[in-house]
Amino acid sequence: MVLKVGEKAPDFELISNDGEKVRLSNFKGKFVILYFYPRAMTAGCTREGLRFNELLDDIKKLNAEVLGISSDSVEKIKKFAERYDFKFKLLSDSNGEVIELYDVKKKESSNLTAERTTFIIDPNGVIVKVFQNVRPAEKHADLSLAELKKLVNQG
Repeated sequence: MVLKVGEKAPDFELISNDGEKVRLSNFKGKFVILYFYPRAMTAGCTREGLRFNELLDDIKKLNAEVLGISSDSVEKIKKFAERYDFKFKLLSDSNGEVIELYDVKKKESSNLTAERTTFIIDPNGVIVKVFQNVRPAEKHADLSLAELKKLVNQG
């Protein structure tokens, strides 16, 4: 069962596209847009990443970070980030532990692939919004930014 609004976001540590270890708990005090995507270098995932990249300055102004997670290898996400000049971190979950932890594994897939799902996590590490089964064409990066603006203005 996918994690729900109001639940504590499970902490994890993964390797980023720049080779550093990244823990979710390192972002305590900030909002985090944590998005899971199926595969680097595919049309939909590229469109999705590019849109988050375009909105990154506005997201950062709201005291938030973007983290993208897939089951791709560190080498593949490094190439993906370099090719499209992503300014946010992509994280490799090649063994699928975090995909399982957040229960976002694609059900119909025999491969270890993440279902396109986005969590917005508040500065205290609590999930405040979940977007499930999103489609890149729906511009969920824009929806994430709009939701973040609402959350910041409530606080």
